[in-house]
Amino acid sequence: MGIGRRLVYGLYLLSGLSVVVGIHVEFQQPEYEVARGDQVSLTCIFRPEAPSPKVAVITWTADADDPAEPQIAIGTYFYSSGPTGTQLDINADYEGKATMTNDVPAGVSTLTFPKVTMQENRVFQCAVQIPGDNDGQQADTTRLVVLVAPSVPVCNIQGAAEYGNNINLTCKSEEGSPAPTYKWERFDPSNRPLNFPPRTTENNGVLSLFNVSRETSGYYICTSTNKIRSASYNMTLSVMPPSMKIGSTAGIIGGCVAGLVVLIIVVYCCCRRKKKKEAAEHGTREYGMEEHAAYHDKPPSEMGKERDGNTVDRYEDTREVSLIPRTGFQDDRSEQYDNHSRQDDNREDRRGSSDRLDRYEDSRRGSSDRLDRYEDSRRGSSDRLDRYEDSRRGSFDRLDRHDDDSRYRSADRSADRSDRYGNGRSGSSDRLDRYIDKRGRSKERLDRYDDSRGRSRERLDRYEDGRGRSNDRLDRYDDTRSRSSDRLDRYDDNRSRSSDRLDRYEGDRDRYDDRRDDYSVGV
Repeated sequence: MGIGRRLVYGLYLLSGLSVVVGIHVEFQQPEYEVARGDQVSLTCIFRPEAPSPKVAVITWTADADDPAEPQIAIGTYFYSSGPTGTQLDINADYEGKATMTNDVPAGVSTLTFPKVTMQENRVFQCAVQIPGDNDGQQADTTRLVVLVAPSVPVCNIQGAAEYGNNINLTCKSEEGSPAPTYKWERFDPSNRPLNFPPRTTENNGVLSLFNVSRETSGYYICTSTNKIRSASYNMTLSVMPPSMKIGSTAGIIGGCVAGLVVLIIVVYCCCRRKKKKEAAEHGTREYGMEEHAAYHDKPPSEMGKERDGNTVDRYEDTREVSLIPRTGFQDDRSEQYDNHSRQDDNREDRRGSSDRLDRYEDSRRGSSDRLDRYEDSRRGSSDRLDRYEDSRRGSFDRLDRHDDDSRYRSADRSADRSDRYGNGRSGSSDRLDRYIDKRGRSKERLDRYDDSRGRSRERLDRYEDGRGRSNDRLDRYDDTRSRSSDRLDRYDDNRSRSSDRLDRYEGDRDRYDDRRDDYSVGV
């Protein structure tokens, strides 16, 4: 009996201590799990210090998405056993989404969500306030986990799937609560599992493949899993040889086409020049053959001395033979006249080239004149800078002499004033200080001018460099013009020789016509 009495007495003391501690608030479960769209009720139980309180305030809140933001108010219940009764206030954002039921004498408060969404996936708090009952645990929290099955993951390839490259296969589900976990698998075309290539890593849905090759190709499956269920996505990886970029390919094709066009133009010009040369040589050979035939024909004057019929018949035959090459002679002469016309056209072209060269020479003289004028202005600027430098040196000399003289005279006058007045030396020292400050400012202005003069000299040096480059270009043009003049002179010589040959041909033709006329008269 003694032991039983002591046990009852200890339980009585513990109940008394619990009463002394104060109010105690707690949830039935520290965490609630519910699928999205289902109903859930969060039950808060509280035990006040004194049973059946006359006044109580019950408040429900939730944590915000950002911890730095204040809590979200859901609803507040005011209880009074007096004539004021009870009052329930629900936040406008939760009207129609949540309901509160409260039983203060029983110490129970319930928050119900008829249809849970992802907005309720957060921590909720229940707080109970009773006047005069401030000790103990006045609030408690619970977590509501909204379960959402993972959506079909979205898979992508980061990097170019070409031989020797490093690529990443990414896998991500847009939805899923709790956050899903990801797993990659590899299969061959026969749906047999394969091991990943060496050095492959997998981290939070990212599969990293290094130094990929043809053997890396295959079927890859990513599976997203959480408490509800799992979802998979199947992708095909095809590793190809390196391909040329479109820009590089277009550049190479364009370069080849341009080179082919230039080659065609060069071949065409060479063929035209070769044909012209062969035509000129062919005309010269035919001219020599006709001249040889004209000098070796039988003179018609000798044949005219015989008067018999046989002689006349022989002359007629000879006359027919001699008239045959005349037609060729007329054709050759027409060709020579055509060549002469082409030479005249070339001469006109040469005159146009000479005019262009003269105009360029005039513009070059104008450029040389402008350069000379600039050189004169530069010499004038250099002279002005030198004169300023001389004046600056004179100013420094005058300042130094004046400083020395002033210092000595001021020192003498200060000594005299010190002897006579005692305090006069301090005034002279102030004037000397002001003068020294003024002299320092003058030197600063001279230094700034020296800086600007240095920048002017740098600009002049840069101009000299540009003028030297211009002279180089002019010299190169003079060389080109000299070569063009030499080619024109050679062309004139060739044309003169062609004219001489034409003149000789005309003389031979006139002599042949004279012989033919004499023969006709004799007959």
